[in-house]
Amino acid sequence: MPITPYRATFTRALPVFAMLHLKGEDRADRQDRARREIDLLWESGVDAVIVENYFGDVDDVVWALDRLRADRPDVSFGINVLNDDWRAFELARAYGAAFLQLDSVAGHLVPDDDAAFAERIAAERAETDALVFGGVRFKYQPVRSGRAVSEDLRLGAERCDAIVVTGEGTGLLTPTEKVAEFRAVVGPEFPLVVGAGVTVENAETQLTGADGVIVGSALKDTYVDTGDVSAEHAAAFVAAVRALPAR
Repeated sequence: MPITPYRATFTRALPVFAMLHLKGEDRADRQDRARREIDLLWESGVDAVIVENYFGDVDDVVWALDRLRADRPDVSFGINVLNDDWRAFELARAYGAAFLQLDSVAGHLVPDDDAAFAERIAAERAETDALVFGGVRFKYQPVRSGRAVSEDLRLGAERCDAIVVTGEGTGLLTPTEKVAEFRAVVGPEFPLVVGAGVTVENAETQLTGADGVIVGSALKDTYVDTGDVSAEHAAAFVAAVRALPAR
């Protein structure tokens, strides 16, 4: 398989990207949990940790990035600033992130707005070393382009380094037929990451045709997003993915 920027950065056949959701009752609790969870996730063998303001806010993201840079420079990490793509680019540059995730890079805007968005994405990428993981028809994102999914996928592939595909929501299965449809459009070489619903039990089926996996809920003690990261669940998940054959 050709060495794309994604493959040059993540050399395993199926890299595992683990979510740091920044859960906590208050700022101090979120920081204490983040310290523990960064260590648990990295020690489980994941390929990168994605710092996201899922429960916390952007200040919590910045704190976690400061902690990673100061205390855990060995940890590869990505950034997802929900509802503020341009802040994600800014932080990726400031902290040397391996990648940033944007929940949608095509399909979520009406055509007039999409043209300006495409220009901004191109400008930001030109100034940023980090890879971009981009969603198309991503969970919770509107579809306003008026284009076929195939056209949005082709545009999306021009705007990012890996397409992220999900089902309808956090922790819900990503339909295998959707993964196959995306693969048929983007071709065999473009990186495709499954972004939701993968578990130890379904990994073999769910990751057929994929080049990576983003995981959050399956690593929690309750197997839902509101739980706490479990070292046992994280290690089991990584082991299950590592046991799969390369695409």
